[in-house]
Formats: sequence, structure tokens, C-alpha cells
Amino acid sequence: MHMRFLLEGGQKLRLCCCLILQPSCQEEDVGEFFYLCDANSLCFDPVLRGLLTRTSVPRDVVDYIVYGTVIQEVKTSNVAREAALGAGFSDKTPAHTVTMACISSNQAMTTGVGMIAAGQCDVVVAGGVELMSDVPIRHSRKMRKTMLTLNRAKTLGQKLSLISKIRPDYFAPELPAVAEFSTSETMGHSDSGAQLCVLPQDEYALRSHSLAKKAQDEGLLQDVVPFKVPGKDTVTKDNGIRPSSLEQMGKLKPAFVKPYGTVTAANSSFLTDGASAMLIMSEEKALAMGYKPKAYLRDFVYVSQDPKDQLLLGPTYATPKVLEKAGLTLSDIDVFEFHEAFAGQILANLKAMDSDWFAQNYMGRKSKVGAPPLDKFNTWGGSLSLGHPFGATGCRLVITAAHRLKKEGGQYGLVAACAAGGQVMVQG
Repeated sequence: MHMRFLLEGGQKLRLCCCLILQPSCQEEDVGEFFYLCDANSLCFDPVLRGLLTRTSVPRDVVDYIVYGTVIQEVKTSNVAREAALGAGFSDKTPAHTVTMACISSNQAMTTGVGMIAAGQCDVVVAGGVELMSDVPIRHSRKMRKTMLTLNRAKTLGQKLSLISKIRPDYFAPELPAVAEFSTSETMGHSDSGAQLCVLPQDEYALRSHSLAKKAQDEGLLQDVVPFKVPGKDTVTKDNGIRPSSLEQMGKLKPAFVKPYGTVTAANSSFLTDGASAMLIMSEEKALAMGYKPKAYLRDFVYVSQDPKDQLLLGPTYATPKVLEKAGLTLSDIDVFEFHEAFAGQILANLKAMDSDWFAQNYMGRKSKVGAPPLDKFNTWGGSLSLGHPFGATGCRLVITAAHRLKKEGGQYGLVAACAAGGQVMVQG
């Protein structure tokens, strides 16, 4: 599935007023300390409280809170509610959590927009969170069954009998799956289908890191709030930005399809902890409260396609749809922000978007939509360099697009994010 947004500077629809990001932290750097935290504290401590501080919005003005997450912790299955209470919001403020793979926070945003459009709310906080350094790892199915049965055993003899049946293989953990549940495929398979070589992927990944480093050095990534990691110094900026060299990147081995695959750790987004929050209002409410909108949401679409051979090609399908809904063309867009799950995924989409053959044979269209010009595309880096905390990335994409529109004097921005299951969301 994929999602796409269209943002603009002046159309009167819904506005994205402010976004706060907890710095995206590379799992290998802080994971040993982040296990002392949880997704709940990632949300309410720096992010929700940071949003309240920066916007000065009264807690009691917020009508609803929606959060997105992917790898849920059972103890905080409705992390939106727990985070809201932890951040000091009223216990009368409803909150719920959504999940839609990598577009979970996009879904949170559009859910909030829908509630405002329906007249149910005036002010909504939307966001997302992911704690990938401490994902739940289950016991094996055999062990789980034994433990549940043991819990029902009434006598000591019954308990000892069950314990005696436990074998060493029962203790093998059940790790989170990397492959798609419905197809058993990974990005490596999709990448091979697009016939992409490793060098162009490494070149694109290096571009992402180099642009992110430049943006960070110039102070453009301004919505990050500090996060104190227990037992370690405070994290004040995204710490996965690491420009390297094509020579060093080329030494890494394939991550999925071995030994000849082209997707490596160098051209993939890395395991990341992070959270985000966004304040969304109707324009009427925002102006009445004295807020100046950062951006307006003009339109959005969700699409999905066959996850077997088009797993992450959603942006190709969704872009022409959202442009047609908004009455725009590709040349009208000043800023493009696409989620970079893998360099191969980006290159495959750019290739498909610029192909009449693909448009005619797969999309039922007469002609291609065209590929976005790279001088407008992810010019402050992307998920490859800034990280990809699954549930929080959507908000990061939107606020980056909003800031770029302001700095570059543009009018329209287009945000696209692919997700597991062959889904996508596009907005603008």
C-alpha cells in the first residue's frame, strides 16, 4: 500500500500547524540504552510535551489524539492513549492507535483530518512512534502452548509432567519476520525484478546521506527535540547520517538475496527509534487561536496493488491519481518528499513512473506520469540517511516538505510513502 499527500502554501483546507520529532536514533548506537525506555515514553516525554511547549496550545483545546505504530508492545497496545496521559493531557481526551505498516502516521494524520472535516473535532494531535531497538521476541509456538497449558494445570504432578516434555528446541525464539506474510518475499526479490544493479543504488544512498549531512550542518532539520537516553548523553540530532564512499559501500554483502542480491545495508534504511507529533486544525480554528499555518493539506489518496511483484511500487500508481484529484500536473509540484525504504525501491519507482510501457501494461493509462526531477526530490536527505522508525516516518516526510516549501518559495509539495503489503499513501 502506498500513500501520497499534496501540500500547498495557500489553499484553504486542513492545515499542518506544527510538527515535533524525537531524533531518529540508529539502533546499534543507542539500543543498549533504549531498552530502558518504551514507545510510550518516547512519545510523551520529548515529543508530545515538546509539541505543547513549542505551540503553546492548551492541553484542553485538543479534542482527539491519533498515533501510528507498527511493532506494538502488548503493555501499551493503545500507545496513543498511554502517551497522552503521560504527557498530561486530560483523561477526557480520547485517543486511539492505528497501524498500516510504514504509513501508520500518515493514516493517523488523515484520520485526524477526516474527523475535522466531519465536524467531530477542531483540534487533533497526530503522530507516530517506533522502538525498533527493543522489538517483542516471542517464545516458540511449542513453548507458548506448554506455558499456557502449564498455567491451567491444577496438581503438582500435572505440572511436572508438562515440564518433563519440554525439549531444547522449545527455547528457540521466534524472531520478527522480515519477509511479507502473504508472499514470503522481501525487498530483495522486488529489487531483482526491477533489474537494478548495485552501483546505482549505492550512488543514490550516498546522495541521501550527503544531502542530509548538508541539511543538518545548515540547521535545516529544525524540528528535532532532544531526548535523554538513560545512562547516556542526550541525543540532540539524527545520528544515522554517515556519508561514506562508493568504495566502502561496495564492500558490503547482500542483505536478502544471497549471494548475488543488490540490496545491502549501505543502500537500505536502518533500524531506527523515533517518534513524531503534529498539530492539525481547521483553518478557521487556527486563525482564531492566532496560529500561522505551516502548510495546508490539499488532497490525498491511498492505493494498493499486488504485493507479489509490485511490493513497493505504490508511489508510481498513486502519484497520477492524487495529481488528477487536485487538478495538477507533475510540473506544478515544487517539492517532492518520497519515503526511502531502500535505494532500489526509489530507483524502481522513478523508472516505472518514467515508462510509457509500464503505464500502459500495468496501470491502464495511456502514458507515463513522468519522473520527478532530482533537483526537487528529497533534497534534505531521506529515510536512507535520517532513519525509518516505521510508525513515525510519515509525519517526518510531511514536515520536511512543509519546511522546504517555505524555504524554497514553492507552492505545492507532494509526499509519497510505500508500505508493506503493496500499499501506499500520497498526499499534497
